[in-house]
Amino acid sequence: MKQADVVQAVLDSGLRGRGGAAFPTGIKWKTVLDQNTPQKYITCNADEGDSGTFADRMLMEGDPLSLIEGMTIAGLAVGATQGYIYLRCEYPHANQVLKEAIAAAYQARYLGADVMGSGRRFDLEVRLGAGAYICGEETSMLESLEGKRGEVRVRPPLPAIKGLFGQPTIVNNVITFASVPCILAKGAAFYRDYGVGKSRGTLPFQLAGNVKHGGLVERAFGLTLKELLYDYGGGSATGRPIRTVQVGGPLGAFIPASQFEVVAGYEELSAIGALLGHGGIVAFDDTVDMAKMARYAMEFCAIESCGKCTPCRIGSVRGVEVIDRIMAGVDTEHNLKLLEDLCETMLQGSLCGLGGMTPFPVTSALKHFSEDFRGRGARH
Repeated sequence: MKQADVVQAVLDSGLRGRGGAAFPTGIKWKTVLDQNTPQKYITCNADEGDSGTFADRMLMEGDPLSLIEGMTIAGLAVGATQGYIYLRCEYPHANQVLKEAIAAAYQARYLGADVMGSGRRFDLEVRLGAGAYICGEETSMLESLEGKRGEVRVRPPLPAIKGLFGQPTIVNNVITFASVPCILAKGAAFYRDYGVGKSRGTLPFQLAGNVKHGGLVERAFGLTLKELLYDYGGGSATGRPIRTVQVGGPLGAFIPASQFEVVAGYEELSAIGALLGHGGIVAFDDTVDMAKMARYAMEFCAIESCGKCTPCRIGSVRGVEVIDRIMAGVDTEHNLKLLEDLCETMLQGSLCGLGGMTPFPVTSALKHFSEDFRGRGARH
C-alpha cells in the first residue's frame, strides 16, 4: 500500500487515541506524513500510570508483537525510521517480554534495515521511565526521552510538527498502536462498524477497586457503566451498594449511582462532565468519604506536578489546605466557595491535563456528594 493509503485507512477506521485524550489517530499520522523532513520518530506512550488501569501491561506481556507491528506500520506509513517504547519502570516483566519480542522481530526481519524485504528501515527500542506520573503527558514523555527532566512543553508547536529532538513525531498509546494491525488486515470498515457515535472499535475496560470480579473487559463501545459494574463486575466486593465510580484514572470525575445508565463512550461521558480516559473504572461502595477522595486528588496533583506552571504547582497545595479546613468544619461555606474558585483557576490556567483535570474529581464530588463536605464539624 502507498503511505497515504495506510494513513487514510487509519483515518477511515475512526480510531481515536486510547491513552485518554481520544484525538483521532489518522489526523495525527497525516500531520506527520505531510512534514517534509529527513528524520521522523514513532513513540509509544507505555507509561500507564492511572489508578485502576492495566490494559497496556496485559497487552505488552501477552501480545507484544501486536504493538511492535502497529508501530512498524506507523513508521512505514509516515516515513519514520526510528521508534521508542517509553515504558514505566514499574513494569519489569513487560520490559523483559518486549525486549525478547523486539529481538525476535529483528531475527525475522520484521524490524531493521530491510523490513520484510521492502528496502525500508524501521528500528525499535525500549526506554524506561523513572516513575513520574507527569511523563504520561506526551510532551513530558518526549522531554524524558531526550534525557531531560520530565516537564510539560508549551504547545504549539504540536509533537506531530516538532516533537522528539525537534522532529515530527507520532505519540500514541499502546492500545492505539495495537489496534492498527487489525484495521489494516480486515479493513477500516470492519473496525469502524464496532461501537457507537464517534466512539469506534473496541476498548479494554478495566474494572478495579471495590468490585467483586475485577479485570479486563474488551467490548465494542456501547455498554453502560451499570452493565460493566454489575453484569461483568458482579457488584461490589463487600456486597454493599456501589455509591460511585471514578472513570479515567486519578483525575477522572466521580460518577454517582444515579448516572450508571450512561454509555461508556467519549462523547456520552463528556456530556455529564466526566471523561473516559484510558478506560479504567474504580468502584467505591457507600462507606466512601468523598471529601477524603477530593483531598486525595489535590494531594496527588501536588506530589506529581512537574512544577512548571503556577496554577498546578501552587493550586494543588492550596487545594489540600482548603479541603482540610472544610473537613475540620472551619468556615465551611466560605471555603467551599474558595475551593470552587481555585478549581476554576486550575482548569483554565494550567499548562497540561494534570492541573487542568485535577478539578474534575473535586468538583464532581462537590456536585454529587455535597453532604460529605457540609456539617463536618458536628459529625467529626
